[in-house]
Amino acid sequence: MNAITPFDRSKARFPIPEVATSFINGASVGAAGGHRIPVISPATEELISELREADADEVAAAVAAARNAFDKGPWPRMSVDERKKIMLQIKDVLMKHADELAYLETMNAGLAVTHVRGFHVPRMGFNFEFFAEVASQAAGDAYTQTKPYLSIVTREPIGVGALIGPWNAPLALCSMKIASCIAFGNTCVLKPSEFTPLSLRRVVELINTTDIPKGVVNLVNGRGQTTGDALVSHPGVDVVSFTGGTTTGRAIASRAGQGLKPVALELGGKSANIITATANMERALDGSLLGIYSNNGQQCLAGSRILLDRKIADSFVAKFVERSKKIIVGDPLEQKTNIGPLAYEGHMKRVLSYVDIAKQDGAELLTGGAAHPGFNKGYYMQPTAVMAKSNAARVCQEEIFGPFATFLVYDDIDEAIAIANQSDFGLVGYVWSEHLPTAMKVSQNVRAGTIWVNTPLTRELRAPFGGYKHSGIGRDSAEDCKMFFTEAKTTTIPLEDFPMAKWGA
Repeated sequence: MNAITPFDRSKARFPIPEVATSFINGASVGAAGGHRIPVISPATEELISELREADADEVAAAVAAARNAFDKGPWPRMSVDERKKIMLQIKDVLMKHADELAYLETMNAGLAVTHVRGFHVPRMGFNFEFFAEVASQAAGDAYTQTKPYLSIVTREPIGVGALIGPWNAPLALCSMKIASCIAFGNTCVLKPSEFTPLSLRRVVELINTTDIPKGVVNLVNGRGQTTGDALVSHPGVDVVSFTGGTTTGRAIASRAGQGLKPVALELGGKSANIITATANMERALDGSLLGIYSNNGQQCLAGSRILLDRKIADSFVAKFVERSKKIIVGDPLEQKTNIGPLAYEGHMKRVLSYVDIAKQDGAELLTGGAAHPGFNKGYYMQPTAVMAKSNAARVCQEEIFGPFATFLVYDDIDEAIAIANQSDFGLVGYVWSEHLPTAMKVSQNVRAGTIWVNTPLTRELRAPFGGYKHSGIGRDSAEDCKMFFTEAKTTTIPLEDFPMAKWGA
């Protein structure tokens, strides 16, 4: 690839830090020393910042700050209404800087600014409002069935959360981790991906301009094998939440298990998108393009295996290919852009490697399949689609995580369901059909955590979201996050005297 050149900071629309450091106990850590990791703009291959990696000692300082804020600070001891007020302050300050945060995310992750500003940033703000309301409405239980006792069940904050986020949607996904953790009185240490530290570094800085006590929200930067491992294995951490790849998820679960720490893992997907002959074809086409190409194709819930009823397969593929060729790939800061660059060079090379893998398995390349010819710099690739011979092909079984669609053809809905379930993953599934019994049959028989009927990519935060099989452990929702980030305590009280044995009387 091209040589990396420094970014001209005079052209920046908002300030970009020269060095992204940790943020601990309400203050930035100094930039001196430490291992440095270049932060590269995927659109221009320019050096836009450097990440200063937190070593084990720095991670320990962050955990100590969170531990002290939990064990001795006011946050867990505040009333729910007091915490809610601060959560809403956080939402307000983040949304006041919405354009800045969208810019930082676009510069760092290569996501189209219209997508980030239109979807990820509003979701970021809503996360804090939503979980403030969830915590304010949380209720306990009381049992009177066993006479003469009253047993009261309350929920208490679990402690210090280690929150480890992905690079594909940092603002939307990591803000949910922070909000769902602290809303119930916990404190946290966030570790963003080393590829995309900029937007979240600013988020944590802005959070700490509110009335939130020092040490409640901390951030450390670095690679998984250094910073992440030190964080997950630290004895001061009580619970671990991770979103990312399945291989990393296994390692985190193993490490956390040594300390008997609960884990929530939202991992990979290879989701089936079933198009039936009874579908509204125009809407199915629109939804399928969004399902695989939006967010630059870098989303675990992508509809990456598109299963077509043989009766409509040729027509659907022809229209899909035609539309794919018209998708606007370009500068992610431009309003007209649909797809920006992939997040980093190594990832683009990996995604493109699946073109040769597909051909070796006998697949037919339908469109794309190469770096985009319109750019001298940047990690741009053409929207790509292949027709696979069998669901056993690697492009049908392995998560590619890019703008890369794989088509398969089926003869009846039972075969489509069988193909959908022939996967190690089970995060989401899609079905397009105007025939309700068919849609319900898919919903009841495809083994995935979420089934979308006649719609792409929507989230109801009140409902559980998570995966079967290798797609993860646990769920995200109002109730699930409450259960994960709190401990249940039963207090039993007798309501009247009762006979007791008098040993030794």
